[in-house]
Amino acid sequence: GYAEYAVAPAQNLVPLPDSLSFVDAAAMVIVGTTAWHMLVSRAALRQGEDVLIVAAGSGIGAMGVQIAKLSGARVIATAGRPDKLAKAKALGADFVVDHSAPDWANEVRGITRRRGVDVVFEHVGAATWEQSLSCLTRNGRLVTCGGHTGFKVTIDLWHLFAKQLVLIGSIAGTRQDLLDVLKVATRGLLRPIVHSVLPLAQAAEGQRLMEGREIFGKVILTP
Repeated sequence: GYAEYAVAPAQNLVPLPDSLSFVDAAAMVIVGTTAWHMLVSRAALRQGEDVLIVAAGSGIGAMGVQIAKLSGARVIATAGRPDKLAKAKALGADFVVDHSAPDWANEVRGITRRRGVDVVFEHVGAATWEQSLSCLTRNGRLVTCGGHTGFKVTIDLWHLFAKQLVLIGSIAGTRQDLLDVLKVATRGLLRPIVHSVLPLAQAAEGQRLMEGREIFGKVILTP
């Protein structure tokens, strides 16, 4: 993955719009397409709904906040540090919640006046799963694409069927999702969030930044 060059089948490529640099495209193609697939294609987020974006400081979370706002939803975003909460708010989140607090889900429910959110955008896994589920309103949908903190989770079946919850799996995105993201980006409605740009020789520093949870958005390597 850290090669200077790579070979790809021509049919797997799409034209890069003139208005997007290679750095900007690298910062949004994967996470933007994945987030779009989760919220638009899979969860069918609708205007006026409440959506919870878990870990908005991540590359995919930062895209999720923007796409949710574009969909006309009211956005509640979580992050684990004050500076990341401020950046999530600047991206368009209507409310921010510190998910390092023991019972952060209770704060989310308070924001919705105990109703809960319609959609939860989840990609963290075991560390946030239980509280993410508890944030859902009746008939709410949780869409997930990852489990960075662990894939093994538990589910209270009573809440699942009594509240008629919907659990949605989502992975990557389609070519059409990618084209939609690029189209929206060229109109200036979706912007890449780049924490830092490093030469390939400093790949280890980029890894350190990620492991230290110091970034908001993406770290880009330029070979």
